Amino acid sequence: MAWDSVPWFTEGGAEHSSEVARLLAYAAFGGAEGVVGSGDLSVRQLSAPAAAVQIRTGACAILNRAPGGQYQAYAARLPSVDELPIAATGASPRSDLIVARIENPYSAGETWPNPTDPVVGPYVFTRVISGVPATTTSVRQVRPNDSAITLARIDMPANTSSVTQTVIKDLRTMVAPRRERRIYNAFPDTLSELKWSDGNWYTWPAAANWDIEIPTWATRAKLITTVAGLRITRADLFAKMQNAMGSILLGQDTFIDDDQGASTRRNTIVIADNWAIPASARGTVQKLRLQSSIYQSVAGDMSVDHGTSLIADIEFVEDPVEDEAV
Repeated sequence: MAWDSVPWFTEGGAEHSSEVARLLAYAAFGGAEGVVGSGDLSVRQLSAPAAAVQIRTGACAILNRAPGGQYQAYAARLPSVDELPIAATGASPRSDLIVARIENPYSAGETWPNPTDPVVGPYVFTRVISGVPATTTSVRQVRPNDSAITLARIDMPANTSSVTQTVIKDLRTMVAPRRERRIYNAFPDTLSELKWSDGNWYTWPAAANWDIEIPTWATRAKLITTVAGLRITRADLFAKMQNAMGSILLGQDTFIDDDQGASTRRNTIVIADNWAIPASARGTVQKLRLQSSIYQSVAGDMSVDHGTSLIADIEFVEDPVEDEAV
């Protein structure tokens, strides 16, 4: 099989093929597809719910799935909000898939109709694929040969004409989501005890205290905090710990139910959370700390000392979000 004879980029007035140009886009996107920014192309209800949805501005990468379209991708953008009508349901519920689709009749093997104006097209559309199974999560499941990406699924109840946000399931993926993992640690120099007081939460141990700079692009934080060598004394311990980030994020409780009597012993406690980061916190510095509570008065004490290691393992990730601002 012969080469495509004009590689990108050749001088001398050589004519470059659309296939080679799409190869360049494919390489730039790393062979992936999806929305470019975490808020791009989100599907939302209208300000006053009606028989339509709006698709917010953004950009995307879409792989070419036409015959012979291997190693090719389209780059597309939506510079203004698009509005898409959604048909009302009758006596039965219905699920519709919302996709961004390339309809290029000039790509080999495609059968789309020619556009009104070949110069300006259009060649990219927001489309509704109506009547899909309610478990559908990808356009690949219903139209595997379309050059399209999935934006959302709308699950319309019976006898419904207005689309509200509660029936819209976001199904976007990102073409190149960012990730950043950081590990913080601390080692207490001296003994620090927490005894029964009133069952309230206290910022303890004090050494578990780090200033965290949240990336501007981060939409979620996955956090594992480990207290290795927690010292327990005096009696059975009934306590709990939780992660806290500034005043904006509070983690799940991890319970410590230690029924080992009066002996002095050491345990390892792991506290894990998966937080959605509000837009207002991105790009800010927040204090990450541990909070602890002994919740039974007839209970043991816990402490940290030079034999304790405190570790915070945090990974920031970028996932599609549905920000309120257009």
